[in-house]
Amino acid sequence: MKTLAGGLTYVRTGSAVRLLPVVLVLPALLVYNWWVFVPLHPGLLRSPNELFSNLEVADQPFANSMHLADKASGLVLLIALALLGSSSIPAARLEWLGLALFACGGIAGGVYSQVCADEMSSTCRSAEWRLHLPMGHYLHIVAGILEFAAITWTLYLAQRRTAGTGSPFAKIYRILAIGIALAYPVLGIAYLSDHYGAYIEVVFFVGFTAIVLAQVGERTFPDPDLADISS
Repeated sequence: MKTLAGGLTYVRTGSAVRLLPVVLVLPALLVYNWWVFVPLHPGLLRSPNELFSNLEVADQPFANSMHLADKASGLVLLIALALLGSSSIPAARLEWLGLALFACGGIAGGVYSQVCADEMSSTCRSAEWRLHLPMGHYLHIVAGILEFAAITWTLYLAQRRTAGTGSPFAKIYRILAIGIALAYPVLGIAYLSDHYGAYIEVVFFVGFTAIVLAQVGERTFPDPDLADISS
């Protein structure tokens, strides 16, 4: 534990222990971004209007592998967060919780999958809205909402905590916050219109990955110039 001017504190650990979460997070995020392999299989994504979650429907060729990737990435991220500890930045415990909920949402999304491709089938979409599909389909949707809500909440807290400082992390959070704020309306339009969902989903995959990297980076190599303001 290092004490800074004004009683500010950050946790310091040995170099090997400190770097272990980074070693875990990098492959976890690579697996989380399994979408990068989709273009290598032409025809797998049938339309740019299709969301990547449609590829996890049971009859899709790599559905089981994608479920495993979701569960593995979430579990490994949870382990990395446990090693970091919620007090790795005392002022950012709620941000740590947000990351943990994000990881749990990923795991749940891998456990429960859609039973049909709602972006490609009007019959599936109609049954979905009428609540005629199995519970697992809706749990998958809830897991996705949890992921989006948790990581967005984390970013909001991080941007608020670091605002007004000269820290590189503050700049990263500010840029990400602006990007996410602009992307959400576009995502809503893409979902409601069934157009170009795959493209905007990639933006969120990349953005969420950057948020996790920034959080883990800050917790591993804390900036002593950041004020310890409670989230």
